[in-house]
Amino acid sequence: MRKPLILITVFIVSLFIGCSEQSSRPNDLLNAVLWMQQSSEYEASALQAYKIAQNLLDKALADKNWTAALEQTGDYAQLPPAVILDVDETVLDNSPFEANLILNNASFSNTLWDKWCNEARAEAVPGAVEFCNYAAEKGVTVFYLTNRRQHLTEATRRNLQKAGFPLSDKTETVITRTDTGDKGPRRHKIAENYRILLLIGDNNGDFASGFTKAPSAQRHKMVKDYRDYWGTKWIVLPNPSYGDWESALYEYNYKLPETDKRALKLKKLRL
Repeated sequence: MRKPLILITVFIVSLFIGCSEQSSRPNDLLNAVLWMQQSSEYEASALQAYKIAQNLLDKALADKNWTAALEQTGDYAQLPPAVILDVDETVLDNSPFEANLILNNASFSNTLWDKWCNEARAEAVPGAVEFCNYAAEKGVTVFYLTNRRQHLTEATRRNLQKAGFPLSDKTETVITRTDTGDKGPRRHKIAENYRILLLIGDNNGDFASGFTKAPSAQRHKMVKDYRDYWGTKWIVLPNPSYGDWESALYEYNYKLPETDKRALKLKKLRL
């Protein structure tokens, strides 16, 4: 009887060791989420971004030749004005969702994400509500262009409304993802009927199609190529938690185990 008892004891101890290692494993989200939730610097950065956007809006309204969309061509001077904003980490703060992943030692999944979105309890990013309402009061249509899936459209609309964001009763302004995460075709569709004054987002794919699923080197090159747009027609919100910047580090291979993703990230550190 002693040998089976020893084996059982070893098995139970190994389980406890495994659980301990799992719970003590570093979580790459921890500092990022704490920075977004607790630092005054994040709040200041968001307020600063939206203050710049508000100042630029008046300038863009006055200049009929002004457009922020690369997809906008032809005679757009007489089109009604609009701004396009991303949703997640641009107007809605999902850091509680990320915090829950950390505390439960969980990874992102569509099931967990859908549950969070359907709760419609994300709060507004600092400065976002004020800017969007300022734009609406100026007669500017505010579009919320998101890569949330179409089945989350109503939940997203409900969350935006609850947080105080203006929604149009004349046209659908919550534009969710269809067959691709590339926002270029959807921007083009909006630009057919509106003059796009500003683009605001936290991921560079919110501004130009070439950033989407691109390698890091190409993303950096494009930042330089469009240097005249940043801070004038394109406004970027900080998001250290996730985005294509992170996915590019492991070549967008989302199926990799978290340990393998982390190993690839460590190789990207510059000394």
